[in-house]
Amino acid sequence: MRICHLRQRLHGLGAKPCHEDRLLRGWSQVGSYDKKHSPAETFFPLALRNELPAIEAELHGLAHLHGEYPADDEVARLLVKLADGQMVESVLLPRGGLCVSTQVGCAVGCVFCMSGRAGLQRQLGSAEIVAQVVLARRRRAVSKVVFMGMGEPAHNLDNVLEAIQLLGTQGNIGHKNLVFSTVGDLRVFEQLPHEKVKPALALSLHTADAALRAKLLPRAPQIAIEELVEHAEAYARATSYPVQYQWTLLEGINDSDDELEGIARLLSGKYAVMNFIPFNDVDGLDYRRPSAERITAMVHTLKRHGILAKVRDSAGQEVEGACGQLRARAVKETRNKFESVTPAKAGVQLIKQAGFPPSRE
Repeated sequence: MRICHLRQRLHGLGAKPCHEDRLLRGWSQVGSYDKKHSPAETFFPLALRNELPAIEAELHGLAHLHGEYPADDEVARLLVKLADGQMVESVLLPRGGLCVSTQVGCAVGCVFCMSGRAGLQRQLGSAEIVAQVVLARRRRAVSKVVFMGMGEPAHNLDNVLEAIQLLGTQGNIGHKNLVFSTVGDLRVFEQLPHEKVKPALALSLHTADAALRAKLLPRAPQIAIEELVEHAEAYARATSYPVQYQWTLLEGINDSDDELEGIARLLSGKYAVMNFIPFNDVDGLDYRRPSAERITAMVHTLKRHGILAKVRDSAGQEVEGACGQLRARAVKETRNKFESVTPAKAGVQLIKQAGFPPSRE
């Protein structure tokens, strides 16, 4: 479901901007329309009142919690099941943060990431993206949303921007607390400056070496790293939000002194924060995270160059849940369970799932 289609539906039912605002505000903030303060029987037009239960049921059905995997009191990975049975991941983060997915799978194919190993399955509608926030808000307060989960937001740009517009208005989230993450796509730099709600920008670099970046991110747009940084810097200066540069740390690959010199060359004097993300072990991949001592030394080296550097917890090591791994594990378990059923029983299960009555023969 797209939010623009929901707005059209509401308009067709006689909703005025105030009605649309109240319904979307109630859904995005608390999960349903607030009948206590503005009873539907007096506030909404009759046609909308009659359709309201069906609309709320449809919104509620967009996303359900399939599993929760806590790392500590503040951090937990959520495996979210969508209405069509597909699954994505969200992550509850410290200080009211939430990381959401924008696609089922991913087409970029980062070699260290589980999300894209099976390719892109489908796009998420803008309402499905917001539904992850609604689901999290039923558990605790959410004041920051980062679009860094499964998928490349630039490849689902219209839906992601619709979700951002809603969350930054009716969803009551500060614009700089909405963080759009991308591997780098010129459409992002062209469109974001013209949006009413301008999110903060996170740019996934992972290396300062162009040849290595092409290997690590094989299907990312082939844009010079220097050009990406210049586009990002222009957006940062226009919005007064620093760019968050993302760098997944892979031992022996992108943690060298040469890489630190490359970062200093790219980001010195820029309105930027370097976020180092220690690699999470992924089934079937031989990459490793650098030692804690090496990571600390890298941070201190950049700080001596005047570059703010931080280490970001990827929130999955404790539960063996690097982004995309929980979904992959759940899909595998479902497939194994189905394959263990005899053909006759499988046929009965498919008939039941389709909603057909049992045969009387």
